[in-house]
Amino acid sequence: MKIPFNINSRVIDLELKPNETLLSVLRNNDYTEVKCGCNEGECGACLVLLNDKPVNSCQVLAMSVRDKKIKTVKGIGTIHLPHLIQKAFVEAGADQCGFCSPGMIIASYSILKETDNKPTKEDIKRGLDGNLCRCTGYVKIVEAVEKAAKLSAEVKTPEAVCSDM
Repeated sequence: MKIPFNINSRVIDLELKPNETLLSVLRNNDYTEVKCGCNEGECGACLVLLNDKPVNSCQVLAMSVRDKKIKTVKGIGTIHLPHLIQKAFVEAGADQCGFCSPGMIIASYSILKETDNKPTKEDIKRGLDGNLCRCTGYVKIVEAVEKAAKLSAEVKTPEAVCSDM
């Protein structure tokens, strides 16, 4: 069955199997920035925004996302026009092997949006709960979110910080 998907502000019709997860639909259609870590909703590698809320795409039936907006890490910013959180991850060295980075960036983006770009350290830790990283020990990831929040105070264009691009 084909249904329309709104992925990164682009509507496309995709073929689905009845019990297929959003993760497998995304990966099978070249949205490989969404990673498959545990396939049990425990690691956060498959995190995407569904109507601006972070969800583990491995736990969402693809059929259930009709008429909803899906945003992957590539929908937040691009290599040529990165979002502040993406830029902060690179500058803070929070992207060592990179496997967890897409999910961590989605979670971090949500933290910044939910706190109006003014997260406390506790907001950051709570917002990253459920995202696993085996390389950084989380210190650099927390620093990246703090750095993005600080940068957001210096930036005058809100779309470069946390808005729907």
